[in-house]
Amino acid sequence: MKEENEHNMPWICGKCEKKLVLRKVKVSYLGGNFEVDLMKCPQCNNVFIGEDLALGKMLEVEKGLEDK
Repeated sequence: MKEENEHNMPWICGKCEKKLVLRKVKVSYLGGNFEVDLMKCPQCNNVFIGEDLALGKMLEVEKGLEDK
């Protein structure tokens, strides 16, 4: 995952206005637990899940589980 958006600007937390940093984050999704690298606010710990992850990998997992 890129640390910057499509305009080569750093991602900024909308709540704290701090630059997001790439960190390991524990994620629970559809009964599974995963540890992934995501952009996270160093102050409030909000996590940014980009469109590519939300509509790509997560959608793939969801469709795979639906097919079972």
